[in-house]
Order: sequence, then structure tokens, then C-alpha cells
Amino acid sequence: MLADLQNLYIQAVDQAGASTVNVSTAHRPVGPPWGGWPRRGFGSGVVLDAGGHILTTHHVVDGAEKVIVTFGDGRVLSGAVVGGDEETDIAVVQVEGTNFRPADFANSDELKVGQPVLAIGNPLGLPGGPTVTSGVVSSLRRHLGRGPGDGIPVIQTDAAVNPGNSGGPLVDLRGRVVAINTATIPYAEGIGFAIPVNAALVAAREIIAHGHVQRPWLGIGGYDVDRRLAAYYGIASRHGVFAAEITPGSPAAAAGLQVGDVITSLGGKPLTGVADLVEGLRERSIGDTIEIEAERRGQPVKAKAKLGVRPW
Repeated sequence: MLADLQNLYIQAVDQAGASTVNVSTAHRPVGPPWGGWPRRGFGSGVVLDAGGHILTTHHVVDGAEKVIVTFGDGRVLSGAVVGGDEETDIAVVQVEGTNFRPADFANSDELKVGQPVLAIGNPLGLPGGPTVTSGVVSSLRRHLGRGPGDGIPVIQTDAAVNPGNSGGPLVDLRGRVVAINTATIPYAEGIGFAIPVNAALVAAREIIAHGHVQRPWLGIGGYDVDRRLAAYYGIASRHGVFAAEITPGSPAAAAGLQVGDVITSLGGKPLTGVADLVEGLRERSIGDTIEIEAERRGQPVKAKAKLGVRPW
């Protein structure tokens, strides 16, 4: 039994490793006028398709003036950034050539907490090809946030994820990519994060098609409703999103929503706060008509909005 488990790990690494690449970058020189030096970066990537598209993270290639992709078979090819998306931290690089081996992708919605996973990448940009760490899926309910209601759902793992692993695959024991490694916490041990591959692939397809990710847009800026906010404004609801801003000309404005409204439900699902609103919009498509329930000066309000394209 132990030998069978060992073979599973080895076969998974062999399969996924063949589609894992090193991504190195050069940025604009910095330093005094008399002797600037180029900034260099390193990360990892996954072969997306036979056309030479490489899936990686946005922060690995952001601002790069030059991108070099090194393959497991020894090929070193110059790459061009097709586009990136800061919100999902996904980017696509393309190289010219043939005989690329695309990765196998799993359905990340089927992941389970406790499931064994392997992180493959190029930590610290060290030579010698990709390395492997093992662990389990620690949590499926994490968000990496940069502000209220911001952030993306991520997978937490205790497989070691070091600088240079970003953009590389997190794979299951069948060698299928389940997520793209994105971040770690330097002051914690055994905590790494990865972008679910379903979300990564959606972003990558948008980038290849448009150069950036097109997202559905409602046009509301607001805050979570809490007891203090409810007391200050005399709001009856104890949950929802307080609309502090309605963008002129937006779908929200066209639907008749107003500043001061409390959005309590989106598409029939109650909203506890801004994070639920953001997540609810992620689940919709541009052009969808969505039902909205709100409170306005203590009275219930219903509206329908046709989602537009978020301004770029």
C-alpha cells in the first residue's frame, strides 16, 4: 500500500512537472543616474495550451519589460505578456514555438478539505528545474482582500509555497492542476494560498480574448451594514450593503437605485455585506438581468438591473 501511494506521488509529479515552467523577468532599471541596475524577478507558470500560452500570476510579470520562459526540456524562449488581471492575480504570457505540453486541469469546485495536494514550482529562482512540496487542502473558505468587500476566494494549503512558486501549479494526486499558487505569509508556517483553477481559467480566457478581464458591473459603492451604521442612519435592516455611491449612467442608476438605499438581496440571495455583493456579481455574466431588493427610508424597494461591462 505504501508503494502504491508513493507511485501516485511520483506519477503526479512527472505528469504535472512536464507542463510547469520557470518565468523570469527583467524590469526597468533603478538606482542613481550614474549607475542604474535592472530589477529581476522570478516565478513559475503552467502551459495552458498548444499555442504557447503560459498561465502565471499577475504579480510575477507586472511591469516586466522582458519575460523569459524556461521549459523542463531545456528550451529557453522569450515571452510576451498577453495581459494580466490584478484582481484575480492571473496573467497570460505567450511564447512562439511548437511541441508544448498543456497541463491537465481538474474541477476545483470538487476539492475537499484534507485532500492531498502537491505544489510545483521554482522557489527562489534556483537552478535545477521545478521542485515539489506536499500537503493538504487546509481550507476552501479563505479570501485575500485588499479592502472592504475586495479580494478573491483562494485555497489554503500547508504545502510549502515560497517566493518563486507563484504562478506554478497546485496539483492533485492524478497530476491535474487544481489551483495556481499565489501567496504565502512570511511570519506564519504551513500557510500558503492558491487561486482555484476554475477562476484562473475563466480569467485566462478573458485575457486571451480581450487582453484583460471583462466583468459584470452594477455601479454601486458602499459599506457593510452594522449596528453602528444602522443606528446612525435609522436603518431597519441589520445586514446588507449601504449604497454610499451610485455611479451616474450605471445599471444601478438605470434601475432606480439611490444613494442611501440598503441592498438586502441580489438575485434572491440575502446579502450580509459587500463581500456577498461582489461574490454575487462574480457569479453573473455581462448582460444578465438581476433582481434587487433594498430598503429605502424604512420601505422595501424592488428593482431589476441589466448588468453592464465594468469600466476598464
